[in-house]
Amino acid sequence: MPGWKALSDELDPDVRAFTERLRRLIDRSGLGVTAVAERTGHDRATWDACLDARRPVPRSAVAALAEVTGTDPGDLAAEWERAERGWSRSGRSDGGTVDADAGGAADLDDRTMQIRRFAAPDPAPAASPPPAPSAARRRPLLLYAVGTLGALLVVTAALLLVDLGGTDGTDDRAVAPPSPTTPTAAPSTSLPAGVKCAGAGCTGRDPEAMGCGGPLATTVARARAGAVQVEVRHSATCAAAWARISGATPGDTVTVSAGGATRRAEVVSAGADTDAYTPMLAVTAGTDATACATLADGIEHCTAN
Repeated sequence: MPGWKALSDELDPDVRAFTERLRRLIDRSGLGVTAVAERTGHDRATWDACLDARRPVPRSAVAALAEVTGTDPGDLAAEWERAERGWSRSGRSDGGTVDADAGGAADLDDRTMQIRRFAAPDPAPAASPPPAPSAARRRPLLLYAVGTLGALLVVTAALLLVDLGGTDGTDDRAVAPPSPTTPTAAPSTSLPAGVKCAGAGCTGRDPEAMGCGGPLATTVARARAGAVQVEVRHSATCAAAWARISGATPGDTVTVSAGGATRRAEVVSAGADTDAYTPMLAVTAGTDATACATLADGIEHCTAN
């Protein structure tokens, strides 16, 4: 187990409580900080700074740690939000000056941790009401409706006469047996607690907000280019997949594609949280989706499906 450094007495109580909770989770998992960094996609320097309360913990790192340690992601996310408010109260939105080996020495006090921007579909234009038909147009329509009704009455009368033409009131026509049909099972509408969508209902939605992440998601494909890693994340419960990029820099983008549809996210600010994830696409299997990272220099790296 790691020998944890004593936390500063000046820490906000919520920040201290959350940091101690993360340390206990790592201790109980039997994993070292290095193993946690490898399994969550966040580097060791970032985890060291977070576990010493020198900077806030990225939200994506919290979700990944919940998955690795089997912790309820909802409870852990609630504690993370309280800690974030604690950082805001202390006036240190990133925990102070960033270490040189973790991304530079510039003071990031005025930056937020919001780095995800989803490409939402343009709203459909409102349909204009059809013009009211003029009296001249309504007259032919009325005549057509009357003529159609008359034709239907004639056909109905003819069918009745045919049905009444049997011998002694009996019908000697062979009656074909009904064709056997295979009952189709109705799709299940029950979802686990906290899960808010499934299949097509998840397309375009945030996987964390819909409860599809954490222990319900697995990485089914990944590609790496230096410190940047791109993954296909899949939730069988939600029948949906999305892409996640980690170790990225501002200007890097990540996309997920399946069945001709694509969703995209971009890293738009620097700081401790250097990752992003796309909205979801409905897929039958995670292998149906492809994730691609396009770096700021224009080079693209994709997973193989």
